Amino acid sequence: MRLAWCAPVAALAIGVVSLGAHLAAQGRGLDPAELLKPLGAEWPTYSGDYSGRRYSALTQLHRGNVRQLTLGWTATMPAGTGGRTIVGGEGTGEFPVGGIEIKGTPLMVDGTLYVSAPDHAWALDARDGHVLWHYFWKTRGGTHIANRGLAIWRDTLFMETPDNYLVALDAKTGRERWHVVIADFAQQYFSTTAPIVIGNHVIVGTGNDLDMPGFLQSFDPETGKLQWKLFTVPMNPGDPGLDTWANLDAARHGGAQPWLPGVYDPETKLYIFGTGNPTPAYTTGRGEGDNLFTCSLVAVNVDTGKMAWYFQTSPHDTHDWDSAQTPILIDGVVDGKRRKLVSTAARNGYFFTVDRVTGEHVVTTKYGTATNWVASIAPNGSLRRDPGKDPSIPGSLVSPTAGGTVNWEPPAYSPQTGLFYVIERNGFSIFYLTDPDPRGSMGLGGKLEVGVGSAGSFLTAIDFRTGRIVWRHRYPGGGGGGGVLATAGRLVFAGDGGGNLVAHDAATGVPIWHSHVGSVSNPPQTYLLDGRQHVLVATGDRLFDFLLY
Repeated sequence: MRLAWCAPVAALAIGVVSLGAHLAAQGRGLDPAELLKPLGAEWPTYSGDYSGRRYSALTQLHRGNVRQLTLGWTATMPAGTGGRTIVGGEGTGEFPVGGIEIKGTPLMVDGTLYVSAPDHAWALDARDGHVLWHYFWKTRGGTHIANRGLAIWRDTLFMETPDNYLVALDAKTGRERWHVVIADFAQQYFSTTAPIVIGNHVIVGTGNDLDMPGFLQSFDPETGKLQWKLFTVPMNPGDPGLDTWANLDAARHGGAQPWLPGVYDPETKLYIFGTGNPTPAYTTGRGEGDNLFTCSLVAVNVDTGKMAWYFQTSPHDTHDWDSAQTPILIDGVVDGKRRKLVSTAARNGYFFTVDRVTGEHVVTTKYGTATNWVASIAPNGSLRRDPGKDPSIPGSLVSPTAGGTVNWEPPAYSPQTGLFYVIERNGFSIFYLTDPDPRGSMGLGGKLEVGVGSAGSFLTAIDFRTGRIVWRHRYPGGGGGGGVLATAGRLVFAGDGGGNLVAHDAATGVPIWHSHVGSVSNPPQTYLLDGRQHVLVATGDRLFDFLLY
C-alpha cells in the first residue's frame, strides 16, 4: 500500500545498481561528532548546523543559474493510520487524526528525509519523495499548533509530542524504542520544539500558555533518563532574578517557556536559547520589575545545566512578545576588535547582538519600521518600555502586534555578505485592558487585541555589527512565511506573502526566481544528493523539491 502520493516530474539519471547501494545506506544514522562540522551536503539538525545560520556552503545553485531551477517532485504526507503505519502513544484513540501542516525543518541524512508534524513522523526517499515509513502517535490531547522537527543521534530519531513525551524511534524502520514524559500534561504544557542533540545530550524544550514555569531539559539519548533541568524563572528563595518579581509565588508561575531550538558553541560548551513571555501577560500580578528570565537570551553549560549568562530583550513584557526565536552565532570584527557574538531579531521589533562568551551587550537597534513601544534604551542595551503602550481600558495603539515583527520563523546569516536575514512584519493593534485583577487573568488573559492596520511586511537584511538595515524587499499581500535560507551561491530563499517560494540576490534583495507553490509553511532548506543540489520547502501537508535539470 502506498503511504503518500508522489509525483516525480523527471527521472533522475541513476543506474539500478547505484540506486540499490544508496537505498541500502538509508537509515545508517549519524555520528554526533558530525554535528560539530559546518553545514555540508546533508541537513542533520534543525538549523542545518549548530550555528543557527541556515547557511549552506553548496554552490551548484547560484545567482547565474537559479532561473533554471525547476520542480523535481512533490509528496503529500499521509495522515491515516492504516497500512504500514507504525502506531504508538499513550492515548486511547478518542481524538481524531487531525490535518497535517508541516512547520518543522526536515532532516536529510544518508539520502533519507525525516519529516514531522504534530503526532507524526515520516521517512522519505530524498530522491523522489516516496514514503519509507510512517509513525503515528496516539495523543492524549493538548494543543497541536506545530512540531518544529526531529533530531538524530546515531540511528535513533527523537520527536516531541503535543502531550509532552520525548519519543525515540529507529531511524531505519520507524519503530519505537522508548518514550518518556517531559512535562506535566495536567498543567497545560504542550511541546512543539525540535530536540537538539549535542554529544550525549538530547536538549528538550516545551511550552505553556497558562501560569506555569518554563524549563529546559537534557536527556540521555540511549535511555531517556533525565540528565539536568534548568528552570527559566526563579523557583526558590534566594534564586537569581527573584527581586525582579512581585514575590516568589509570582515567579514560580512566571512563564519564560523555551518554545524553539537554540544554538551551540562547542568552544565554550554553551547552548544559547531564547525564552518566552511572562505570565500573566497583561496584568499587574507579577509586579513592575523586569521579570527575569522571561523574554531573554540564556546561555547554559550543556554538561552541567547551569546558567552562564543572560541578556533580556523585553523587560516586563506586556504584549506576548516571546524572545524564543532561534539566535545566530557570528564571528566578526566590531569596532576593530574580533568578537564571538550571537545575534537575534526579536519578536518585539528590535535587533540585538551580544558577546556569546559573556552576554555583554554590543548592539541594540530597532528593525521594525513601525515599532513604537520603547521609551529609551539603557546603556547596557536593555529596553525601557513606554507604559503608555501597555494595554489600557481606553486602548493603546501599539506596533508590533502580539504576533510580533517576526514570530517563530527562523532567520539566516551569510558570512559572504555579513548580513542577517529576517522576516519583518509591521502590524498595528489596539490593546485593551479587560481584567486588571491578576487572579482572574491567567496566562494570556486580561486583554483584548484588535488589529487595525499594517505598515508593510518585508524580507530584511541587517548588518549584525551595527544593526543598520542594508536592504528591505517588500512582500505583497502581507508577511512572508516559514523562515529564511542563505546559500554560498549568493542566494536567499524565503516564502513571500503571495504564495511563492522566492530566490533573492543575497547582496541586494532583488528577486531572481520564484515558484507559486502556495503558502509556505516551513523554512526552506537545501542539500546535495547524487551530485545534485536540491531546495526543499513545504506548504501545509505537501513537500516541494526543486533542482536543476
